[in-house]
Amino acid sequence: MIASLFLTRTILAQWFDPNYAQMEANKQLYRMTLQLDSLALEVQRKDQFISLFSGFLTGETDSTMIENFTEGRDLPNSSFEIDFTTTPIDSQIRQEFENEDVAMNLGVMQSVEIQEIFFFSPISGLVSKKFNLKEDHYGIDVVAKKNEPVMAVASGTVIISSWTQDSGYVLAIQHSSNLISIYKHNAELLKKTGSFVNGAEVIAIIGNTGELTDGPHLHFELWYNGNPVNPEDFVSF
Repeated sequence: MIASLFLTRTILAQWFDPNYAQMEANKQLYRMTLQLDSLALEVQRKDQFISLFSGFLTGETDSTMIENFTEGRDLPNSSFEIDFTTTPIDSQIRQEFENEDVAMNLGVMQSVEIQEIFFFSPISGLVSKKFNLKEDHYGIDVVAKKNEPVMAVASGTVIISSWTQDSGYVLAIQHSSNLISIYKHNAELLKKTGSFVNGAEVIAIIGNTGELTDGPHLHFELWYNGNPVNPEDFVSF
C-alpha cells in the first residue's frame, strides 16, 4: 500500500508539477558539476606532480618535496613556485627515496599494475653501473655504441624533453599505472613535450651530455608511484 502511494505521488508529480522536470535537471546538473570538478582537480594535481618531478630533475626541488606532496604534508620553504591550494590527492603513502625498506621494494615489485606492462629495452648494451639507493643512483647506466638510438620502454606521453646542467639532454615519459621512465645524457632528443610515443619508438640518440657523465652512455630510470625502482627487475638489457 505504501509503495503504491509513493509511486502514485511520484507519477502525479511528473505529470502535474511544472517544476518537477526543472528540479530533476538541476539535480543531474549538480551531479555532473561535482564530477567535472573532481576531474579538474585530478588533472591539476597531476600537473603539479609533473612540475615537481621536472624540478627534481633540474635540481630546483628535492625528494622531500615530492614525498610531502604525495603524502599530503605541507611543503618546506622553497624558491620553486607552484600552486598547492588544493588538497593533495590521496595516494599510496610512499617512503623517502633513500629508504631501503625491503618490504616497500617488495610491495612495489609485486604490484599487479606494473607487472602487467610489457617493457621494451631502451637500448642494447652493457650495464656499467647498477641501481644503488645508497649512492643516490636511482637508475642504471648502459654503455652502447656511438649514435645508437634510444627507444621508449612502453607507450606513453612525453612530459619532459629538455636540457639540464647535470644530466644534459633529458627525456621523461609518463606511462600508465603511475609509471615514469627517464632517459638522461642523450646527444639529441627526437620527441617534444606532449608527444605520444609507442613502445620501442625511437625517442633520442645516446650521448655524453651533462656534467654528471664520464663517457657516452644512457642513464635510465623507472619511477613507480613516486618511488625509484630497479629497472633490471622489469627490463632486459
